[in-house]
Amino acid sequence: MSYAWRDGNQVELLINGEAFYPRVFEAIRAARKEVLLETFIIYEDKVGTELQQVLIDAATRIARVEITVDGYGTADLSEPFLAQMIEAGVKIHMFDPRPRVLGMRTNLFRRLHRKVVVVDAELAFIGGLNYSADHLDDYGPMAKQDYAVVVRGPVVADIHHDTLQMLSPAARDNSRLTPVTRHAGSARIRLSIRDNDDHRDDIETQYLEAIRKAQQRLVIANAYFFPGYRLIRELRNASRRGVKVTLILQGQPDMPWARGFSRLLYNYLLREGVTIYEYCQRPLHGKVALADHEWSTVGSSNLDPLSLSLNLEANLIIRDPAFNHYLHDHLTALAAAHCKQISLERVLRGYWWRGPIIFFYFHFLRYFPAIAGWLPAHTPKLRSLKTVAVGDTNEVCFDQENIS
Repeated sequence: MSYAWRDGNQVELLINGEAFYPRVFEAIRAARKEVLLETFIIYEDKVGTELQQVLIDAATRIARVEITVDGYGTADLSEPFLAQMIEAGVKIHMFDPRPRVLGMRTNLFRRLHRKVVVVDAELAFIGGLNYSADHLDDYGPMAKQDYAVVVRGPVVADIHHDTLQMLSPAARDNSRLTPVTRHAGSARIRLSIRDNDDHRDDIETQYLEAIRKAQQRLVIANAYFFPGYRLIRELRNASRRGVKVTLILQGQPDMPWARGFSRLLYNYLLREGVTIYEYCQRPLHGKVALADHEWSTVGSSNLDPLSLSLNLEANLIIRDPAFNHYLHDHLTALAAAHCKQISLERVLRGYWWRGPIIFFYFHFLRYFPAIAGWLPAHTPKLRSLKTVAVGDTNEVCFDQENIS
């Protein structure tokens, strides 16, 4: 089932950890009945520790606190850190935990990359921020630039329903909450997810539809930009028909290989009139975009093969002129103050040796979704953590039940 458009929502953009974490932690502290949280990463730093404490406090007050983390992204939390939450009543589930081989994590693909919080089936957060101190300014030059939204209104019922679907059938049945569906604002919003079952290309389809319908402007700010051939072609076509197409990509990457892949596309796009900026103040981790004067999206999905073809992702598609205008003003100011514009002349330097690589890469992107289907597949499992008494201490282990 694809989720429908919902009218009557309130939406607010949250920029970086300074805006995001206080709002999430405040919402969890104010929870009356239920907290559901999904994330790719929790680190045992000052942000992860504060999250741990607010979850523990919530679990002592209310009936249900459930968090789902990825078995690859959140693989290094200590047993005491986990045990304190479990013993307070926080239910912790790990998506696709797998044993290490020679100390190395092996579950590289098909990750739970979503970042979602739902409080009392009334308030929800979706975005790209994990729970780690590298999303805060005081982390230093490698602090990440990132985005999320907080929403109220009818769309929260869909987010709540979808978050419950990540849990076991028994855990889903434990939710007795009736989502709050009264109108809270003027935004029209749609939840769009990507999984490896019935929603393999839903987020990409939303992007393609927005690009094809754009008449005036397109702005995409995305951390890991090497999308499929269809999306690249539609960006070219939009620029050809007179749409002002602007890309804001990584200039100071946390993963240098990501910028290298993106730069293979610059020549093709710049020749067609696309404007490309590289954000150089710090690593860009955001996944946001806007089209014309109404359509926007914020979420967890990068525009790369992992997000578009393998990972579990969640984005909100937003139709709201005020939100679109605010996001556009922010990205325009970001480009002017902290980005360098890439010229075609600069890209053509050394093109003679990059040409064959670009040719191969374009065709790789064109067929990657099919190639991804050839990769060794397994049925990802969601396994619950529990504590067991061992001598005078408690140890954390997986529940015996595997929950698909």
